[in-house]
Amino acid sequence: MERVPEPELMDTPEQTAAYAEADFSEANDLFVSHMFAHHLPDFASVIDLGCGPGDIVVRLACRYPHWQLTALDGGENMLARAEHAIDNARLRDRVSIVKRLLPDVSDVVAHDAVISNSLLHHLPEPDVLWAAIRSLLIPGGVVQVMDLLRPDNEAEVDALVAKHAANHPSVLQQDFRNSLFAAYTLEEVKQQLDDAGLDLHLEQVSDRHWMARGRP
Repeated sequence: MERVPEPELMDTPEQTAAYAEADFSEANDLFVSHMFAHHLPDFASVIDLGCGPGDIVVRLACRYPHWQLTALDGGENMLARAEHAIDNARLRDRVSIVKRLLPDVSDVVAHDAVISNSLLHHLPEPDVLWAAIRSLLIPGGVVQVMDLLRPDNEAEVDALVAKHAANHPSVLQQDFRNSLFAAYTLEEVKQQLDDAGLDLHLEQVSDRHWMARGRP
């Protein structure tokens, strides 16, 4: 199935409300659980590229109480949701918010870990993400990126939407559908990593996600 790009930002009030109120605990728990295997320092600094409503940075900050985290996103409405979640969790002393649209990261400091969940398929050019990761990662640092996996055909798209979004608002169902069409295959991601010179472990981790992780 051919890839169909979608808009870079999902930041209308309707989209951000639906996204922030949806239950993505399964995918976000999967992402957070894999961070444990990296053995980061007790006082690690971590930046989340495309943080969305902030659920992953909040989960990481609660699980790793000495980490300093940065939540970066290009969407004003998404960042407002993230700020609200961070404030509610009383984490403003350890989680900072940065409004940037990649590739504009020239004044952002490097971190012990660079993470991203479901940003790549939104970008007009995938190398923008991998270049930002290289720019924002300290030598010997950790990378963890997860995103959707493009199905082989439209019937598989329909099945995944029915399985994982049937109880969500229609705007979220359509966004999920569009994102599946805009996602990359494992072969395409592997080529992107090779082109970027990033030696990461790449695998499918769910029926709709791949993950690339390691110390490049």
